[in-house]
Amino acid sequence: MTELDLIDRKIVAALMEDATLPIAQIADRVGLSQTPCWKRIQKLEAAGVLKSRVALADPAKLGFGLSVFVEIEAVDHSGEWREAFVRTIDSLPEVMEAFRMAGEMDYLLRVAVADMAAFDDFYRRLTDAVPLKNVTSHFAMERLRYTTAYPVNTRDR
Repeated sequence: MTELDLIDRKIVAALMEDATLPIAQIADRVGLSQTPCWKRIQKLEAAGVLKSRVALADPAKLGFGLSVFVEIEAVDHSGEWREAFVRTIDSLPEVMEAFRMAGEMDYLLRVAVADMAAFDDFYRRLTDAVPLKNVTSHFAMERLRYTTAYPVNTRDR
């Protein structure tokens, strides 16, 4: 883990809140001048703390009104099967997030699709591509909270 000082944490928090903030505003928020602030941002990017800067879109306005959480039990736990599964989910753009889990399920996917027909198409492509022991789908009715910002401590420790 990269050890971040208070200024680095404040920079990261500001960028997670709004990556379009001008350097001058970020520098002002964290108590630096622009050049040192920009150099810190570059170091955070080089260290991999800041992975990318993206725009967040409203899925419904883009035609992705259905969120589905898909639990998967693997047929086996071999490296070959796992590699085939990863290739499969990488080829399915509807998969927004994928996690290898501990517990009853082996994998959990968050899938974004337009509607039930689109999910059925996704399901068929997924299950045709790689053998699966069990697939259970949970359909989200309403998103109550969403953030991409981690709760970084911006207070002096």
